[in-house]
Amino acid sequence: MKLFVFRLDHFLGHVRSLLRWGLTGSTPLLLAGCEESLSAVHPAGPAAAVIAQLWWVLLGGATAIFLFVAALIVLAWRRPPAETEERRFVIWLGLAFPMTVLAALLAYGLVVGERLLPRATPDLVRVHAEARQWAWRFRYDDLPGLETNNVLHIPADRPVDVAITTVDVVHGFWVPRLAGKLDAVPGHVNVLRLEADLPGRYEGLGSEFNGAGYRDHRFTVIAHDDAGWRTFLQGETP
Repeated sequence: MKLFVFRLDHFLGHVRSLLRWGLTGSTPLLLAGCEESLSAVHPAGPAAAVIAQLWWVLLGGATAIFLFVAALIVLAWRRPPAETEERRFVIWLGLAFPMTVLAALLAYGLVVGERLLPRATPDLVRVHAEARQWAWRFRYDDLPGLETNNVLHIPADRPVDVAITTVDVVHGFWVPRLAGKLDAVPGHVNVLRLEADLPGRYEGLGSEFNGAGYRDHRFTVIAHDDAGWRTFLQGETP
């Protein structure tokens, strides 16, 4: 018994050391590696804002479950429950709480997913994105015949439906600050709704691993103000 207690204390000491290192040593490293231009938690549009909110809610729920279960483990180590308490300890605390939180998160996720669906709206802009190894080609319904490579032009503060496809393998279309990720699948067209709150440049990337070179499969989204968008539709460079 003494040997068990010694090993348990030794194990908890290692856990405390790892947590201390994680909070003091690794956190600055992780934060230094965050690139805001490709950060989903720095939204610049309504769809991205909903996704960022979902991310924080899921993180909060996961943290609550982790802390609660960890507290139960510590409680069991410090004061093992009697046989009459085991059912309540395992079923009501170990199962009911995590399942309740997960069910609530699932319901919230379904509601959020419904809000992200591309629905018809009067001021909708439609563009087409065609992927290939390793480039993106964009076409515009408002300006037939025009194509741009690796640069997508959109108006700011207006919903844009991007019809995504590919001529070879599966690619991932992702502009983290404007919308979620959607795959480009050969022979299919998937539609993604994105919108930028303000004019500016937003970075996008092919986020699907599909061979050497996919890391450099990037593109840029340029959101124009009203004057800049009209200039673009006239075939001129704003």
